Amino acid sequence: MPNLNEGIIRSFPFQIPPLPEQRAIAHILGTLDDKIELNRRMNETLEAMARALFKSWFVDFLPVRANMEARNRKARTQAGGLPKPLADLFPDSFEDSELGEIPKGWRISSVGDHMVNFDSKRVPVSGGERAKRQGQYPYHGAAGVMDHVEDYLFDGIYILVGEDGSVVQSNGMAVTQYVWGKLWVNNHAHVLQGKSAVSTEQLYLYFHFESVVPYVTGAVQPKLSQGRMNTMPFVFAGTGVCLAFAKMVQPLFAKLRANADMNTTLAALRDALLPKLISGELRIDAAERFIKESTI
Repeated sequence: MPNLNEGIIRSFPFQIPPLPEQRAIAHILGTLDDKIELNRRMNETLEAMARALFKSWFVDFLPVRANMEARNRKARTQAGGLPKPLADLFPDSFEDSELGEIPKGWRISSVGDHMVNFDSKRVPVSGGERAKRQGQYPYHGAAGVMDHVEDYLFDGIYILVGEDGSVVQSNGMAVTQYVWGKLWVNNHAHVLQGKSAVSTEQLYLYFHFESVVPYVTGAVQPKLSQGRMNTMPFVFAGTGVCLAFAKMVQPLFAKLRANADMNTTLAALRDALLPKLISGELRIDAAERFIKESTI
């Protein structure tokens, strides 16, 4: 309609529910929004807990320092509140290395030694082509989900590290994504998993504490190549410590994934309910009963 204007739009007749029904609809949708927000905040807390544990063990070496203090007092105590079998996995002294002091017996290596790289499986798809292939699977770029497509390349738990474009955060750390399920990734993000004793979750947390700035090239178009990324230093604590760390953090990330998946379902439910409730296609009591029975 070439002559469509505000006056014409205002003249269109449409029905709205009575005020009590509007309030009931707002309550239903608000309940879903509140649950989504609760899950989001819970996930922030879960990841903060995992980061704090990583920092304690692999950055500040607190269990080692606690063992060292106990040795110096010539009285055995638990390392940083850890159970004795776990405390015994950590040494009680430090040694010099090219990175400074590290726990005795721990080894300086490269991060490339502790991860599996799946970059060769990536396939970029142009925006025009993606428009023809719309679907349910997330299409990831360097910094996040760009689109959804009808097929997937990966199925599992991975971390994505920005390769070019969005590469470095303001704090110098890599742009990372913790992803799971069926997904597609273009050629602007490295696709990684942990290897052997180093879990994918430990690898993800590592990139939150090791600056990538020295390994990024290109002023106009920053790039973190696979080769340069692989050379980043990694202090390997040994199989026992890494497996113990995985045992502690993987339940946190499992809960994080479950919460995020629930939020996806809740958001879809909210968006589907709104037009049906407003139009009267779905009765308010039926929507309330469905939400209650769904244990949401």
